[in-house]
Amino acid sequence: MKEFSFKINGAEYKCAVEEIEAGKTNVTVNGNVYTVETEVPAAPAPKPAPAPKAEAPKAAPAPAAAPAPKAEAPKAAPAAGVQVKSPLPGSIIKVLVSEGQAVKKGDTLLTLESMKMENPVLAEQDGTVKQVAVTPGQNVMQDDLLIVLG
Repeated sequence: MKEFSFKINGAEYKCAVEEIEAGKTNVTVNGNVYTVETEVPAAPAPKPAPAPKAEAPKAAPAPAAAPAPKAEAPKAAPAAGVQVKSPLPGSIIKVLVSEGQAVKKGDTLLTLESMKMENPVLAEQDGTVKQVAVTPGQNVMQDDLLIVLG
């Protein structure tokens, strides 16, 4: 059994998840037990083994150097303007606007999938798209930058 603690809109929830059996599991949330149906993802297909390479004569091995630490790619600074942020965590399905495009208040800018529901993200004002900070298929968290309007 795995135990988790979640904080949603300021309220704390203690959860315990039992082992998943036959697509169902018992989840205890703040002392209440719920039976939850789950989808078991299909196992990925095994990767084919690489073809053996003909070996060239080997030289004496050089001493191994310590691997260089990987630097995280810097995120582009958002353009100046009104930032449209993600209202909830999810995955970007469609981006319906492009940089330089004029939009009106209420126009759909993109579609965000969260908990198997498609949610349109609308322009809150008239303006021009200065920056599109996401791409289809990208996962976002709540309050992540999606689009900048000017």
